[in-house]
Amino acid sequence: MDRLTNTIRPYAWGSTTALPTLLGVEPTGEPQAELWMGAHPSAPSRLDRGTGERALSEVIAADPERELGAATVARFGPGLPFLLKILAAGAPLSLQVHPDLAQAKAGFEDEERRGVPIDAGHRNYKDPNHKPEMLCALTPFEGLCGFRPPQQAAELIEGLGVDSLKPYADLLRAHPEDAALREVLTAVLTADRTEMAHSVTEAAAAADRLGGPYVPYASLVHHHPGDPGVIAAMLLNHFRLQPGEAVFLGAGVPHAYIDGLGVELLANSDNVLRAGLTPKHVDVPELLKITNFESGDPHVLRPEGDGEEVYETPIDEFRLSRFLLAPGGAPRVLPQGTPQILLCTEGSPRADELTLQPGESVFVPAHEKVELSGTGTVYRATVVV
Repeated sequence: MDRLTNTIRPYAWGSTTALPTLLGVEPTGEPQAELWMGAHPSAPSRLDRGTGERALSEVIAADPERELGAATVARFGPGLPFLLKILAAGAPLSLQVHPDLAQAKAGFEDEERRGVPIDAGHRNYKDPNHKPEMLCALTPFEGLCGFRPPQQAAELIEGLGVDSLKPYADLLRAHPEDAALREVLTAVLTADRTEMAHSVTEAAAAADRLGGPYVPYASLVHHHPGDPGVIAAMLLNHFRLQPGEAVFLGAGVPHAYIDGLGVELLANSDNVLRAGLTPKHVDVPELLKITNFESGDPHVLRPEGDGEEVYETPIDEFRLSRFLLAPGGAPRVLPQGTPQILLCTEGSPRADELTLQPGESVFVPAHEKVELSGTGTVYRATVVV
């Protein structure tokens, strides 16, 4: 078992205080958006087994079966299948979708073949993997996820009373669900930017005046004035999570996180197609290819089980669970055979003889057995084989 040294990603939307508060350190004044735990090549965790620090990705590559287990390697290949993060949103993230596995492989191979640099601002696919993900709230957490039924979206947009937006409401009512959502998202993202900026300004004023269900969208305008993504976001469901609750996001589901601190677990990928609320590259044709134009309410997940509380999801690349360790409670012996990352978010629990503080994590190779004890909250990330 290895204590991990992890990278904080300073994305502009990050909170300046949430991660420092969790870690018990002084804020730097700069945004701190994500703490990455895993082996993604962009920011692999580091560990020291007595010969100096090495990247977790290098350690795994040197002996995949020992570190990951034979079953994990046979099922997913010789790399860690998941990436664990603490996400601290102080401003809205970009409105985005993620590709499925076939789309990611095809998109990555196409950009490689065309010689698009991996760090180019207009590159869509950073790797050939899909990116299903789960977000589990550590504080009250707010976001957008999945399309509203077109009739509901039409009523929300029409309720603003902005004349230039009325045609979008009419389109939402005029076609079957898939066609209506596709047509309106396309129209919003390809509209004249000057005209759209004026519509967004009018919509912001109306949202401020009306309040209620429009409050989240007024917040979006504050951070992204004139951005067509504000209107696109009104096509989506708004959700709020309480601590311990989670949402799962599959391929093609549009979403945006707005505010809060949470544990995020996802397949080991950084592929993002953006639809707005960002100054970054927006590739509308590619976005439309991978978006799932089907409405549905965000399904809030709550952990189930006695001792190890599991968040059930429909994929096998990752599995998230948590342990609420109480004073005097019996130690918890974790099963062997798969790679694990253990993350402390509260208290000072022990993993064998290692004491963890909030924000600290350890990597547990597949062949090792670990016992959790002490007091606090520990999240466990592993795979299903």
